[in-house]
Amino acid sequence: MKTSAELEKSAALQVAALMVAAARTAPKTRGIDNIKITTIDDEPTRQKLVAKMREIAVKENRPGFARDAGNLENSPAVVVIGVEPNPAGLNCGFCGQPSCEELENNDGVCAFNSIDLGIATASAAETAGRFHIDNRIMYSVGRTCLDLGLFGPKVKPALGIPLSVTGKNPFFDRKI
Repeated sequence: MKTSAELEKSAALQVAALMVAAARTAPKTRGIDNIKITTIDDEPTRQKLVAKMREIAVKENRPGFARDAGNLENSPAVVVIGVEPNPAGLNCGFCGQPSCEELENNDGVCAFNSIDLGIATASAAETAGRFHIDNRIMYSVGRTCLDLGLFGPKVKPALGIPLSVTGKNPFFDRKI
């Protein structure tokens, strides 16, 4: 016999796997897959992430990071999606630089890479929603994962999606 809490956690982990599949198969602007995905589902890594988010909240006077850390304390899984920079070679200027070469020289991120990150993240969040798993896209989680080096040195932008299976969505009616 399993308790409701055990089954709810299992459901969140199953949906996290489906979210990873949705992010991986999401359309890419140039057909190049430079999306990197990880799922935090173990207590030590989650606590490390929460502690670092609280540290950033104090150090940089970002109360939203502390609020988001509180949300993570009750999340059985967090899907984190990042992207490795890969300039398009189009010199389109969407990134704000006059050429892809200048973008690389300034250690920037190609607009197409950011678009791919958004599409992958939205696909993952939508998948969670289809299975009635509460979630919220959080830049604070992505930023903290980058600070902790969870993706290695190449990934630049990242976004996190914590999951929740509770009677009330903890990501709604949040106050800073």
